Amino acid sequence: MSNIDSGFVVQASGLCKTFQDGKRKIVVLNDVELNVKQGELVSIIGASGSGKSTLLQLLGGLDVPNAGSVIINGTEIHKMNEKQQARFRNKNLGFVYQFHHLLSEFSALENVAMPCLLAGDSIKDATNRALELIETVGLLDRSSHKPGELSGGERQRIAFARALATQPGCIFADEPTGNLDHKTATDVFEWLLALKEKYKTSFILVTHDRNLAKQTNRTLELVDGSLNHTD
Repeated sequence: MSNIDSGFVVQASGLCKTFQDGKRKIVVLNDVELNVKQGELVSIIGASGSGKSTLLQLLGGLDVPNAGSVIINGTEIHKMNEKQQARFRNKNLGFVYQFHHLLSEFSALENVAMPCLLAGDSIKDATNRALELIETVGLLDRSSHKPGELSGGERQRIAFARALATQPGCIFADEPTGNLDHKTATDVFEWLLALKEKYKTSFILVTHDRNLAKQTNRTLELVDGSLNHTD
């Protein structure tokens, strides 16, 4: 455990990430600082290839920084081994991507219940939690449908429900509306806002859509490896 301000769910300090391209060192992230409060929705914008997805992977313990630390709910995640990190992610973090990554052979209900089952919950408790979340995103009548039977917007709403299954402190959303038309993207974002308000979960949202970013609590722009506040 590391010291942490109790008001922050996520704290990243001095975060650096470089890649080697032959003899050339590419600096993707340089001394990044980021603090996210409980229930806060923070958007990160930036040009393609600026390192936004890399930053989310580091924050979620899916990649290892060259320097710096990430503290989630009081725990420095990169000091854990892989098994400990996987268990920690399951209980403390949620992930939503541009493509839903739902398991095609399972129903919406089974997909949402899966993280709870992996965390050791009973089938009854996992099912009840999944039904609650699916109802919250307005798709209770679609709970028995498989992903291939859902529209793009419905799949993303189920993906958000799944990300919230274990009541995580923070959800990382990487271009969750990037594969949707404007109207559907707007609808999905409205559901995201509703989920944040109901469950008081923090969200870190990577997006190219500046109009959506303007509706978040705070917008940061990743430029030349550094996070900058926008007006």
